Amino acid sequence: MPRLTIGIDASRAISPHPTGTENYSVQVIRHLLPLGDNTHYRLYLPRLPGELPGRLGVPGLPPRRIEWRVIPFPRLWTHVRLSGEMLTHPPDVLFVPSHVLPVVRPKRSVVTIHDLGYLRFPEAHTWWQRLYLRLSTIWNARTADEVTVISHATADDLVREYGVSRRKIHVIYPGLDEVVHYVPPEERGPILARYSLVGVRYILCLGTVQPRKNLMRLLQAYSRLPQRGDVKLVLVGKRGWLAGPILREVERLGLGDDVIFTGYVPEGHKAELVSGAVALAFVSLYEGFGFPLLEAQACRVPVLASNTSSLPEIAGESALLVDPLDVGAIADSLARILEDEGLREELVERGLENIRRFSWDRTAREMFQVLTGAAP
Repeated sequence: MPRLTIGIDASRAISPHPTGTENYSVQVIRHLLPLGDNTHYRLYLPRLPGELPGRLGVPGLPPRRIEWRVIPFPRLWTHVRLSGEMLTHPPDVLFVPSHVLPVVRPKRSVVTIHDLGYLRFPEAHTWWQRLYLRLSTIWNARTADEVTVISHATADDLVREYGVSRRKIHVIYPGLDEVVHYVPPEERGPILARYSLVGVRYILCLGTVQPRKNLMRLLQAYSRLPQRGDVKLVLVGKRGWLAGPILREVERLGLGDDVIFTGYVPEGHKAELVSGAVALAFVSLYEGFGFPLLEAQACRVPVLASNTSSLPEIAGESALLVDPLDVGAIADSLARILEDEGLREELVERGLENIRRFSWDRTAREMFQVLTGAAP
């Protein structure tokens, strides 16, 4: 049987401050590499940080199985430099896990589309972001031979909005990063001290500070809590587009002493921060998947989540679901979790059962089947 060469756009795996899609790229690649005894992986990168081979590589994997193809280019790397590579040295199949297919492609290509949130809530994006996301999503969906998506919600959106055939769409759930796990109280101190959270009871929200995360309504709901004097609201994530109005809302509501913005948090700090929370408030307007939900459940933290987009699909009955547009309902649900210890314990148990459905090994095996099935 001839050797199969799978090319992978690994450009999103080298982000210095990775968020959901970048972490997805890292994990999918890392778990794909051991699969297929007769498979050669060629990873395309604009640069090669020193730590990346160790981050993505698998101990004991024969070096001949992996080729690091570093192809620097100052601008338009995908459509100019990667296209040139596809023209001169095409792989059997090209896989793009977290970006856009190049203009020039090999005979077969597979792409992951994460979500179509820009259509649901256009006000949460700049006009340029909306234009780019629309064009790149249409290009990916219509050009790729096979499309993988991270939830049935995204699959439904592709079919409804762009008429993509269900026959080329494969729903492959992401996994749960093993780095995020429950950390007992006696081991959290050093990390919590860095964020001034030692001895603090707090509700946690994970995600970039931007409109799509629905933080304005979350802040308004938090301001109504009767327990507000006893519990802080901690917002973990870098500041994104239109963060200014969110920061001003904190001041308008008089929450300056009760709301803590940590900024971007390294992956190595996340387990302690999540484990120390009394609850996760994840009331985004739209999510293609919702990694923070699973991360909180892995850390034995009860979850309040939106009842829209992919979140009911990912949570099942393991989270308390709420209308993200209803400030009163968000406040009431948070108050229930804070007051009812029995409810918190029940949600924790359901969460631990729920996360058993998600595994990066399973993700990689299913992805490998799609990639090999797409081969000419």
